[in-house]
Amino acid sequence: MNVIELNMYQAAGLAVIMLVIGRMLVARIEFLRRYCIPAPVVGGLIFAILHVILRSMGILEFNMDTTLQSVFMTAFFCSVGYMAAFGELKKGGIGVVKFLILAILMCCIQDIVGGFGAKLFGLDGRLGLAMASIPLVGGHGTAGSFGPFLEDMGVANATTVAVAAATYGLISGCMIGGPIATSKIRKYNLKSSGINAQGTTKEETTQVAVDQDTGAMDENNLMDAAIYIVIAVGLGTIVAALLGKIITLPGYIGAMIVGAIIRNVQESRGVKMPMGEMGALGNICLSIFLGLAMINLKLWQLVSLALPMIVILVIQTVIMYFYASFVVFNVMGRDYDAATISSGFCGFGMGATPNAMANMQAITNIYGPAPVAFMIVPLVGSLFIDFFNAAIITAFANFL
Repeated sequence: MNVIELNMYQAAGLAVIMLVIGRMLVARIEFLRRYCIPAPVVGGLIFAILHVILRSMGILEFNMDTTLQSVFMTAFFCSVGYMAAFGELKKGGIGVVKFLILAILMCCIQDIVGGFGAKLFGLDGRLGLAMASIPLVGGHGTAGSFGPFLEDMGVANATTVAVAAATYGLISGCMIGGPIATSKIRKYNLKSSGINAQGTTKEETTQVAVDQDTGAMDENNLMDAAIYIVIAVGLGTIVAALLGKIITLPGYIGAMIVGAIIRNVQESRGVKMPMGEMGALGNICLSIFLGLAMINLKLWQLVSLALPMIVILVIQTVIMYFYASFVVFNVMGRDYDAATISSGFCGFGMGATPNAMANMQAITNIYGPAPVAFMIVPLVGSLFIDFFNAAIITAFANFL
């Protein structure tokens, strides 16, 4: 069999080519847009499937240097750290705190189910974490980063399993979220207040969102954002090394911690942070990082794990359905916003925050605005849960 060796630059180039193909397909295929499947996942999965076919036919195999994957991964999670403005947690009030606690409990439940479920199948319990909060609450970004972390601990195929589980979670989270909210709204005859957080009516919401998203990025702010990220990544290696003497952690945690500290110190001093540009750079790094992770998937390694994955992920889905329907809905207030939040919880608890927003948008397009839901879910899903999930995953990985 012919083997093609790709260095880190060639691998990055291939990942970006598949990213472009993925973007084209997402733009043209309604199913991919509806379930918010990331373009790097679409393009990378196509390459991974093609790779399986070529390898199974004895024609060709690729070996790739994925050095740059860790660089883009660390830069992305550093940008996530900068999003953690703890003043926002206080501003969000008790609802944000309750939702965060619910999300933390779900991380623990998923890791218990995944870890001990894997043991029941005779697998390494840590591999079960790749079917738990790593890909589900964490999404593809966390799957691509914690997969290598588990593999460094001796867990074979962790990245492949985690990314496959994350793809499943994106779809299943969207499929169960809408029915949960709809059933609660109809059963209890719940009504929207009719006014969203900006004081506009349902009919005005779409236009307002469009009008607010027209600003161009400032070149100086973009440079400042890049400087902030590079500084935090550099200092983060020192923090990660110090913490690594106490507990085993993924390397990017240091950069996240430093980013969060810099953000909150700067805001306490009244310094305006270039958060729009920071988010844009983070998204670019995420796309390339995911592209590299996806094209390096070895799907043939999943064959022996198919049955355990199916069973564990179905159990996770059932638990999520009942948790969102009965626990999240009741704790968050049993009103219209609570029903919408329950739908969003399924989206980000099984996939990613964009899925949560898509779930809630589908509900509010029919039944009216849910301002509390649209404040709480993005705050927790985008700013805070990654910190807690990383700590929980690390604790379970060391325990198991």
